[in-house]
Amino acid sequence: MEKISPSRLAAFEILQKIEKEKSYSSALLPVYEERLSAKDAALCHTLTLGVLRRKLYLDRLISKLTKKNIDKFDREVLIAMRLGMFQLLFLDKIPDFSAINESVNLVHRAKKRSATGLVNAVLRRVAREIGLKIDYVDPIDRIVAETSHPRWLIENWAKQFSLEKAAMIAEANNRESAGSFRFTRKYENLTNDRRSNIDEIVKSSGVRQSEIIEGSFVCGASSSGLRELAENGLIYFQDEGSQLVAASCGLTKGESFLDVCAAPGSKTTYVSSRLELVNSTLLVAGDLHAHRVSHLRENCVNQESEFVSILRYDAGIALPFADESFNAVLLDAPCSGTGTIRSNPEIRYFLEEKDLVELPRKQLTFLKNASKVVKSGGRLIYSTCSLEMQENEEVIENFLYGSDKFEKVDPKVPARFLTDDGFARTDPSLFKMDGFFIAELRRKV
Repeated sequence: MEKISPSRLAAFEILQKIEKEKSYSSALLPVYEERLSAKDAALCHTLTLGVLRRKLYLDRLISKLTKKNIDKFDREVLIAMRLGMFQLLFLDKIPDFSAINESVNLVHRAKKRSATGLVNAVLRRVAREIGLKIDYVDPIDRIVAETSHPRWLIENWAKQFSLEKAAMIAEANNRESAGSFRFTRKYENLTNDRRSNIDEIVKSSGVRQSEIIEGSFVCGASSSGLRELAENGLIYFQDEGSQLVAASCGLTKGESFLDVCAAPGSKTTYVSSRLELVNSTLLVAGDLHAHRVSHLRENCVNQESEFVSILRYDAGIALPFADESFNAVLLDAPCSGTGTIRSNPEIRYFLEEKDLVELPRKQLTFLKNASKVVKSGGRLIYSTCSLEMQENEEVIENFLYGSDKFEKVDPKVPARFLTDDGFARTDPSLFKMDGFFIAELRRKV
């Protein structure tokens, strides 16, 4: 029987699922890590995200050393080589023999025995040679290889911002990101004594208060105590940028609110946890797919926000409400997600350039439909977790060009996030949070 540590086997299986099924590391890692010891879970986490963040760089080296195109390798062989190479190049505390032998054993276990000799030879050469170099065709190619981002994406950022800024964003995406969380409405409903007990657990977990969002906390690796609080619906892990979007809705007592594309419920439950409810308050949230609506409902119930009315509808066709029904409408539109690459590194490999043509059309349709249900004097908050102007500024400009009923106003966020053209942006390279875009539109009276 081949000797393979549980951490490496888990990382190997996760990386296969990501490539084969376009699964997400954020969904797979918690499932696998729950079965592992704390030590193995930590290494599995590091290996999985490390390989994803360095995949194109590792592939360049593999291609250089084998003189073979990456497409010629079986998936299992390629992933085993990436895992071994990542350990040799980026993890100082892993013995070379362990990284090499277990990668060879992974290939053997995957029944790709004919490739074991090649994998062994390549990894031994990497361990032996210092300063392996890659040849770059131009400055963009250097950023592509060294940060493992598709060329078209780096080019798009360079066009929107600058080449220097594109490099900064790409580098920030490969840094370990701190987690953040907030207390839920379920926590707020507890007695003072019970809240005090929970506060002690939070304090002992080494967290700090967010400098951006009141009532938000930043943590390193989540402790078992924090995970248990999250499972019990007392805290909710949510990026600071996502919380900023929800906070920008600025809902006040008695106002009606609609979260158009609400699943999994992060922003809906944020709004509900901050709201002083009265009998006339109407909070509605919905989404398209049944499983997403189910997840949304579960999140609301788990955080004691079950008073939110939850519906299933297709916002791309029409919303099931009368015109001018809500004081505030949030459209957190389906998007490319390029602002969340630091948290979900595989996104960069799933996207295609054509997505930035197709997504803005969809977003504009959603925005037009959402605008119909905003009351006179009410506000429409449009947000994405994308960095791309095609999905953000250009969508808003196209909407306003075709409508004289709305005007743009500054979003309700700290001044540091406001742009010169009246929008709000969070920048992963500056603020150590995911990249979000926010626009606020007010319906003219």
